[in-house]
Amino acid sequence: MRQLILIPICFLALGLPVVVLASGAQGGFDGVVSSIETRYHVHAERIPLLGLISFFVAHKETSGVSGMHVAEIEDFQANVDGEELNTLVQEKLGQGWERMIRETSNRDNSQTLIFIHPEGKKMGMFVLDLDGQEMDVVQMSVDPNHLNESIGKYDHHHEKNEVGN
Repeated sequence: MRQLILIPICFLALGLPVVVLASGAQGGFDGVVSSIETRYHVHAERIPLLGLISFFVAHKETSGVSGMHVAEIEDFQANVDGEELNTLVQEKLGQGWERMIRETSNRDNSQTLIFIHPEGKKMGMFVLDLDGQEMDVVQMSVDPNHLNESIGKYDHHHEKNEVGN
C-alpha cells in the first residue's frame, strides 16, 4: 500500500519543476521586455495598471486605443544587432504577428520595429523604438477606423497649379 502512495508523490515531485519552468517561458509584451532585459542586461520601467486604465478609457472615450502596455529603458548602452533584435521580438510575440516596419541605423544605434496582428474588430500593434540610449516598448489595441480617421487629418491634398488659367 505504501508503494502505491509513492507513485503520485513521485509524479508530483517530477512534474512541479516542469510546470514552473513552462510558466517562466512567457511571450507577448512581457516576454519581449523580459528577454530584452536578460539579453542586454538592462532594467525596464513599466507603468503599473496602464492596461487596466486604458481598458476603462477606451469605453468612456472615442480614443480608439485600449489594452496599452508601456516599458521604458533608459541608459541603454549595448550595441544592438538589428537582425538579432528583430528575431527576439518575433519569437516572443508569437504566431499571428506580422512585422510592418523595420528601420535600422548602425550609425547612431537606432532601431524601430512595428508589428501588427488582427484582434477581431481591432488591430494589435507592437512598437519598439531604440533611439540612441533610450528604448521604448509599447503594445496596444487600436481601432483601425479611428486610426485611419486620425491619420486622414494630416493628409495634405496637393492641388495642381495649372499654367495659363
